[in-house]
Amino acid sequence: MGSHRNALVAAVRQELAEARGTARAVLAAAETSRGEAQHRKGLVREAYATCLNQLAAARESARDDIQRRYRSEAVRLAGHLRGLATVSATGAAGAPWRVWAPSEPEPGDRPGLLRIGTIAFEETAALPGLVPLLDAAHLHLSGPPATLDQMIIGLLMRAIGSTRPGDVQLTVYDPEQLGGTLAPFAPLAPALVGPGALGSLLDELVEHICRINEMPGPRTEPWRIVVLLADRATAAEITPAQQAQLDRVARNGVTAGVHLVVRGLELEEHPSVERIVVHERTAFSDSLGPLPIRLDPPPPAERVTAFCRAAADRMNAGPAPARLSDLEPPKFWAASARDGLPAPIGDCTDGTMVEVPLGDALPHVLIGGPPGSGKTNLIHVWLGSLATRYGPEDLALYLLDFKEGVSFARYAPGSRDPSWLPQVRLAGINVNADREFGLAMLRHLGEELRTRSLAASRHGATTHAELKAADPEGHWPRIVAVIDEFQALITGRDAAADEAAGLLGDLARRGGQQGIHLILASPETVGMQSLGGHFPLRIALPKARRVLTDDNLAPAVIPRYHAVVNTDSGAAGANRIVRLPDAGDRTVWRTLQRRLWRSRPVGCEEPRLFDGYAVPRLPAVYRTSSPSPGPGSSPGAVLGERIDVAARPARLRLGRMPGRNLAVLGARTDEAGDILAAAALSLAAQGPAHFSVICLAPEAERAAARLVAELPAADWYDSSDLTFDLPATDVPHYVLGYALDAAGPAHREALRALLDSGPERRTHVLGWWRTVPRLRDDLGGMSASFDSIGAWVALDVPGADLAPLYPQPGGPVWYPRSRRALFFDRSVHRTPEVIIPYEVNSDHT
Repeated sequence: MGSHRNALVAAVRQELAEARGTARAVLAAAETSRGEAQHRKGLVREAYATCLNQLAAARESARDDIQRRYRSEAVRLAGHLRGLATVSATGAAGAPWRVWAPSEPEPGDRPGLLRIGTIAFEETAALPGLVPLLDAAHLHLSGPPATLDQMIIGLLMRAIGSTRPGDVQLTVYDPEQLGGTLAPFAPLAPALVGPGALGSLLDELVEHICRINEMPGPRTEPWRIVVLLADRATAAEITPAQQAQLDRVARNGVTAGVHLVVRGLELEEHPSVERIVVHERTAFSDSLGPLPIRLDPPPPAERVTAFCRAAADRMNAGPAPARLSDLEPPKFWAASARDGLPAPIGDCTDGTMVEVPLGDALPHVLIGGPPGSGKTNLIHVWLGSLATRYGPEDLALYLLDFKEGVSFARYAPGSRDPSWLPQVRLAGINVNADREFGLAMLRHLGEELRTRSLAASRHGATTHAELKAADPEGHWPRIVAVIDEFQALITGRDAAADEAAGLLGDLARRGGQQGIHLILASPETVGMQSLGGHFPLRIALPKARRVLTDDNLAPAVIPRYHAVVNTDSGAAGANRIVRLPDAGDRTVWRTLQRRLWRSRPVGCEEPRLFDGYAVPRLPAVYRTSSPSPGPGSSPGAVLGERIDVAARPARLRLGRMPGRNLAVLGARTDEAGDILAAAALSLAAQGPAHFSVICLAPEAERAAARLVAELPAADWYDSSDLTFDLPATDVPHYVLGYALDAAGPAHREALRALLDSGPERRTHVLGWWRTVPRLRDDLGGMSASFDSIGAWVALDVPGADLAPLYPQPGGPVWYPRSRRALFFDRSVHRTPEVIIPYEVNSDHT
């Protein structure tokens, strides 16, 4: 029993030990799991905290980024809105009162919006609050009358200040204050409507609107702003008929330029009615929706009155003349010259542009006006208008000014401004003493007329437009020749005047048909009896005489910067008065010309400028250091520049024929030396030659020495070793003689022998004699023959003194003048030609 109990106790103890061991193991495992769980819990909590911190940082970063982008977008949007507002309300329509000033719109611009206050937008600068009016809407105002009246004053000031004087007519209905509400606008003389005349006003407005809307074409009437400031009595007493007329005005007035600004009356709902509701100083408008507008303070009454006085003065004086920029088309060189060259030169009193209809029907123009009347200004204005419309392919300009001035020099490149007008082919200035250049230009145009006539005949064309269509590859621009003071060409009883009159007559009769147009300007129509029928288009400037018909007195009453454009040979019924811009601002003109110059087509050549006061220099190609002319060029002595369109040199051919010598005649030492030097240098540049320089006058030693310095192989002779028995050479031999008349009787026989037989041996004398009698003495006295002098150049020698050298009795018609010479080569010329001696000796040392 005892042992069983002991065994049982032992078993129980064993099981309890095992249970305790298991429990301890389980406890240890639980403790381990619990530790691990607590550790994981700590990690989760730490991760959670980290995540919360990261989320908070990301949220703050995102919030900052959103706010930053919002502010940036708000500023950008505000800038766009501000730019749009600036474009929509330019100048006086939108400027704050502190910087406000009246402004006029550009031609063709439509009216914009008008500022009444500002709109606050976040943290950006306030935006202008704008409402429509002219050509857009009527305004219906609600709110405190005093605040509304202040807003109306600002609106009217902006509307009138942003338009031209007279473009807005103001009508005021103010029964309570009898017009006193808008008293500052009294200088503009607004139409005031009495308390009982509202019905009549509305009836008149309806009739006006019906008349305007039925007229064809764009409206030319000024805007009418009708301000209706009704009191309670008026609002209560308005009849149904008056309300119906008011609604008709609201529906149809905008298209007719009639706009209502209404306070105290009801207007029907219509898209053209802009409603503005004001609470204290804050307004809400239909076009801006819920955006509140903080109203601007009203302009001071004295400022409004001063502005209205100034506007009234400008309106009484009439609108300012057009500016040169007003004549520019929207796009340069876009007009077609097919049927003519119409172009505006100014505007009428109503502001519309006046065109000169130069073309096939009216091919030529006569401009008349006394000195100082503005002929030159008119020409500049007209040429600027033509040059912006027609490109160099369609228009070629030839300009000639017989006044003593440089008005056309602006069209050619200069030292300060390298640009030129691309359409100009030729410009002549200071030609009052050089009728020869005018004749040269007319001859050139005559040749062009013959060329075009032959081309038209080949293609079966009768007009310039038909020629261009039949020969599209040919270059046939319309030519406009402008001759200022053209009477200098045709006055006088000499061959030059007769030839000029004949050339002008031929161009006047046949030039228009071939696209050649004349613009002739003169103080009066001197010598135009035979040409007047070809000039039905005429322009008369103030105080012009004998340009229009005798009974046409318009030129006597027009002021400065005005002109009369007449298309019926001066008949009074065809007058159009035009106000001309002032083209005297060289900065404005230079800006325009540079724009045209930069747009010139490839290959456009700069114009030829002939200045009667300028002395041409010997071209570099005729210097000895220049390359010799290529094969086929003919050698010849260059004596000076011919007075012609192409600026060609005057040449003397020196062959082996008898008489191939040159005599320079006159007492002007410098010019004689320049002629001899130009001849020698040009001959040296054309091939191998030998030169002998004979100087017998002390005053010519410097010029002769300079020539020898450029011809290092030249022989030098003076009075100490003078001889005309010169050795023969294998190359052409040129003897340059300075003051050969000083050789004396002892050398005359040798000189005559050299002149007579030298050309056959390729020896030529180019000598200077100071007078014709001295040349005669050297050639044999009174019975001398001048056959050995085949060519001569006369400087200050009267035409009668040249009779012995001239084939016609009495000598040539020649009146000497500075830096001009008369050149005659009997193997070439029938009549002598005037040349300009090159400047040679004064441009180098």
